[in-house]
Amino acid sequence: MRKKAVVAGHICIDITPGITRQASDKIQDVLMPGRLINVGEADIHTGGAVANTGLAMKILGADVSLVGKLGDDDFADMVISVTDRYDASDGLIRSEGDSTSYSVVLAIPGIDRIFLHNPGANDTFCADDLPMDRIREAALFHFGYPPLMKRIYENDGRELVRIMREVKEAGAATSLDMAAVDPDTEAGRADWKGILARVLPYVDIFVPSIEELLFMLDRDKYDRLRTYDPAADLTGMISLEDIEPLGRKCLDMGAKIVMIKCGAPGIYYCTGSEEKLENISGRLSLNTSVWADKKGFERSYKPEKIVSATGAGDTSVAAFLTSVLNGSAPEESVRYAAATGACCVGAYDALSGLKSLDKLDEMINAGWEKIQ
Repeated sequence: MRKKAVVAGHICIDITPGITRQASDKIQDVLMPGRLINVGEADIHTGGAVANTGLAMKILGADVSLVGKLGDDDFADMVISVTDRYDASDGLIRSEGDSTSYSVVLAIPGIDRIFLHNPGANDTFCADDLPMDRIREAALFHFGYPPLMKRIYENDGRELVRIMREVKEAGAATSLDMAAVDPDTEAGRADWKGILARVLPYVDIFVPSIEELLFMLDRDKYDRLRTYDPAADLTGMISLEDIEPLGRKCLDMGAKIVMIKCGAPGIYYCTGSEEKLENISGRLSLNTSVWADKKGFERSYKPEKIVSATGAGDTSVAAFLTSVLNGSAPEESVRYAAATGACCVGAYDALSGLKSLDKLDEMINAGWEKIQ
């Protein structure tokens, strides 16, 4: 019998206009006031950690239940129509009087994505919304995007700590993903270093991006890099020497396994001692001797084409978690994560470009080239 998983947190509708050409690599030269920009057909798909990571895990063969909060509107109907295709709608909550979260994703070639986001019903999600009966049967619980969910991060992250603590007490292994934080918002002013200090003791697998982690744990360096070039892709400005201390700090704060998404360059991972890993739920059946005291950097595979990076990090997490559920070693799990991210960027949405783990093995064994 396959191990069960629950993926909870942020869910939304993503609307991505088809932007295929540009005259400049500077955003101010593309999005100018008063200018009419011709675009192609819009790609409309589900987004957020619940849809991206959860449905990707289903596609990759995992037994997953989705838990997210929708409004009582047409966007909710659109989300349900997608999740119905995967027989994955029964854990979604429709909250009367709320709106469903949506994002307008501006994926302009040569420029990092821009998101216009309405959090909607995600802002009211709380521990009471969790299906504890399912969690008590699950080997793994994954929660995504707390910085985009007001009740989760407010009050110094009290609700996030409650969620992860109660899930641990229910006997499931825990996994946590973050989201980019706008410094000029309420979420950006939250004490994320303090929140992580409180929640990571209850987190077995922590899978943030390097940008998120730098913002939360080394704000001075984050601000210096952003001041140096506000429009640049931060992942291209950070070295392995910058990444490793952040990974180690996450382990010291309580996480047992850390996977840091570093964009186009690749993925960094590190793990705790065997003694520390033995505190992970036995339902996961993790081979602690194989996973203990590991670290490394997995370079990205070269994509066949690049259309949009939307969901690439989420689907990398999905491949990593599915591999863990399947009993894979850390090196293999991270390899699947990097390969899945490279497949994801070939489509506007997070799911259309995904390939099975067997197909990824075939491509890797055939000499799939990596980014150097």
